[in-house]
Amino acid sequence: MKNIVFVLLCLGMAQATYAQITLEGVVKDTLGNPLELANVIALNKKTNALDSYGITNNEGRFRLKLKENTNYAIKVSFIGLATINDSLTTKEVDIKKDFVMKADNSLQAVELTYEMPVTIKGDTIVYNADSFKNGSEKKLGDVLKKLPGVEVTDDGEIEVEGKTVSKVMVEGKEFFDGDSKLATKNIPADAIDKVEVLKNHNDVSQMRGLGNDQDNVAINIKLKEGKKNFWFGEVTAGAGPEERYIANPRLFYYSPKYSVNIITDFNNIGSIPFTRRDYFNFSGGFRNTSRNTGTNFNVAANDIGFLTLRNNRAQAIDSKFGAANFSYAVKKTWDISGFAIYSGSRTEISENSINDYLDESIPDENTATNTRQKSDLGLFKLSTTYKPNGNNQLDYDAFVKVSNQGERTDFFSSLLGGIDENQTQNPYSINQNLNYYYTLDDKNIFAFEAQHLLQDEDPFYNARLAQSEQFRFTDILGLNTTQSGLNIGQDRRVKTNKLDARLDYWYVLNQKSNINITGGTTLSRQDFNSEIFQLLDNGSVFPLTNSMQDVTNDVQYNFSDTYVGLHYKVKTGKFTFTPGITAHAYGLKNTQFGSEFKDNFTRFLPDLDIRLQLKSSENINFRYQMQTDFTDVNNLAEGLIFNNYNSLFRGNRTLENALSHNLNLSYFSFNMFNYTNIFAFLNYNKRVDPIRNRSQFLTIPGANPGDPDVLSTNSVSSPFNSNFADESLTANGRFERSFGKLKASVGGSLSLSKFTQEINGNRNVNESFTQSYRTRLSTNFRDAPNIEIGYNLSINTYDQGNITNKFTTNSPFVNVDAYFLKSFVFTADYSYFNYKSEERTINNYSFLKADLAYQKKDSKWEYTISGTNLLNTKSLNQDNSNTFSTSTSEYFIQPRYLILSVKYNL
Repeated sequence: MKNIVFVLLCLGMAQATYAQITLEGVVKDTLGNPLELANVIALNKKTNALDSYGITNNEGRFRLKLKENTNYAIKVSFIGLATINDSLTTKEVDIKKDFVMKADNSLQAVELTYEMPVTIKGDTIVYNADSFKNGSEKKLGDVLKKLPGVEVTDDGEIEVEGKTVSKVMVEGKEFFDGDSKLATKNIPADAIDKVEVLKNHNDVSQMRGLGNDQDNVAINIKLKEGKKNFWFGEVTAGAGPEERYIANPRLFYYSPKYSVNIITDFNNIGSIPFTRRDYFNFSGGFRNTSRNTGTNFNVAANDIGFLTLRNNRAQAIDSKFGAANFSYAVKKTWDISGFAIYSGSRTEISENSINDYLDESIPDENTATNTRQKSDLGLFKLSTTYKPNGNNQLDYDAFVKVSNQGERTDFFSSLLGGIDENQTQNPYSINQNLNYYYTLDDKNIFAFEAQHLLQDEDPFYNARLAQSEQFRFTDILGLNTTQSGLNIGQDRRVKTNKLDARLDYWYVLNQKSNINITGGTTLSRQDFNSEIFQLLDNGSVFPLTNSMQDVTNDVQYNFSDTYVGLHYKVKTGKFTFTPGITAHAYGLKNTQFGSEFKDNFTRFLPDLDIRLQLKSSENINFRYQMQTDFTDVNNLAEGLIFNNYNSLFRGNRTLENALSHNLNLSYFSFNMFNYTNIFAFLNYNKRVDPIRNRSQFLTIPGANPGDPDVLSTNSVSSPFNSNFADESLTANGRFERSFGKLKASVGGSLSLSKFTQEINGNRNVNESFTQSYRTRLSTNFRDAPNIEIGYNLSINTYDQGNITNKFTTNSPFVNVDAYFLKSFVFTADYSYFNYKSEERTINNYSFLKADLAYQKKDSKWEYTISGTNLLNTKSLNQDNSNTFSTSTSEYFIQPRYLILSVKYNL
């Protein structure tokens, strides 16, 4: 591997140091005004290749890197002006040359014989994909990584100028509701013609420019002509030793009338096409209709605390995934679309952990877990849009989630011994959305949005463990101690019925200002039922009628928010101001144990948005918002709930809301003149009267009379409103610069949080400081191998008063892709990890995966040998901090796998 990297690096640097000179100058119109975003390209007359291109900045300046002693055709173009055709011959010195563009008086269209790699048209950036490909790209994500200003995260999310892309479309049609991960990992690279980045995006044409759309970014993929009105895609099948297999058919069809996307992925090599995290985060394109009103009332997921994967790795993973997406234009004014997704997985997880408890009187706990998970997840959506004319648009969406999930864990604790845990759930949710947009005239615009959520969750928990002095819940729960062991079960059912509706009215004063009046409501009802019981040796159920506290819940919780808001948007010079205020009337009521608790109050919540547009692609944005935060029924139910074998939770029906102040400052700069991309964020949040937990660890009597009591790891927690505010400060940013065929970037993120909790009657201040830094240097040659080298550093510091822990991970990495001999593609990704605490190095490990593919030119068949975890690394490490303890874990992963696969391209 080292030799390969060295050879490729030498080749890359040799190419990068090819003798070059600089052509720079200014592009103006006939009045002497500089022209921003004019295109300047240099075509090599000998090879007819595009050797360099540039886009002028706000001063009309451009800069091209050209080869020495070469004849060039220079072309300068700008929308509405006549294209300049010039030529020059370079020598061994830099050249300065200005251009004056005249009006285009020709009546005939000019046929362009070249394509700009990048063009900018207003809020749209268009990338010509072929200008950045070198032949090694397989999927959309491989192409996007090479585009200036575009990043693809490890999770498959797309970022443009630091902003997360909210929607991905193909030929103007949403790809699985714009999910970026499914797009980046499945759309074939050879089908992509153009990548259009749509800034300030809004799906509703009537609404553009009315609000603050500056952070809305979408991407539209334009297909090559040969991929339209024809089925295209690929079918891949492969196998390897130890009965390893993969099967990945992917089929696509696009026409002006309809589109169909079919994606499947079956494998047992640890490749996860759709994780449980993806499932729970997948919104189906829905958005909260109470956004920006200042109310934060989110329904918490009552999923059964599955042990999560580390870096999507585990000891064994068997995945089955199938998805279909369609869109159909019934007529010009009516579109229908939808999708269905199934994801099934069978996972085995093995992990060893050391838990360091905050209270020094609690002994450290070593744990070992072996877990088997079964998960079947389904998502379905049907959408329709009716737009009879430019003044009316009606949208309706129905989104359904269903699942069948289970987890069995063999758990060993150095304090409690062996424990068997079993968790299952079969939840579902139905989310419906109805939106209507109406433009009365140029001055008066209306929007009605309504969303209804129906959700039913039924998590079941069961723990079996030995009777011991270490398990202190026996008396609290009133367990039958005559059994061979303790077998405890818990049923829970949470039903949610929630409606959000709002009506917006905009009065457009002029092109630079408007007034927005909003009225709306949020109505929610949640029913929470639960019971803890004991299963006896004979299989019968033993009700815990002798428990010291209630072990059943029958709670009804009603929440209402009726609000009216006023916002004024005005643009003056380079500034855009959007101040606003919203008046809320809140009503809360929970009924349990035969009584009611009510709370009704009003509150005025201000917000402010200030934007400074320094240049067309450079801005500073400041936002402030006051927000009321509400809990849902989970924190209000006062009967005991098992979080896990070690923790009981009891809600607090009298909890009050929290008030938070959120300030955000952001900076973006995207400069095509010197190929520089900069973004930075700073966010501060202060939450007053936050909801925190009060925890009591139970005591273990001394072994002998006179011996002191010691604390167990068993705790009972209850939420309360803290008199001490929570505070958090986060900052992140990235600087990226291209130098010819080299691209360098450096970035980082910092997060500092501070909150107060109560443990055993003592107030404790918890602080965490996490730091993450990344630097990277990559090449983008078309006729030479490409290499990316970088370094990641993460530092996690946890200060819990009595305990301070610091964990550091150093991780250099090298990625290589090479297209050679006109038939072979070699890719390899290598990363090394050094994980250590302040006292010692805990673990060193590394990962290497590589692919070698062979495909003759113009052949539809491709043959690939792939290797994952080629260094056969056994485990990885991770640290974590919660309200009670800090832990560090060793997590075991799949061994080395080799797969030989065959792919047929349609």
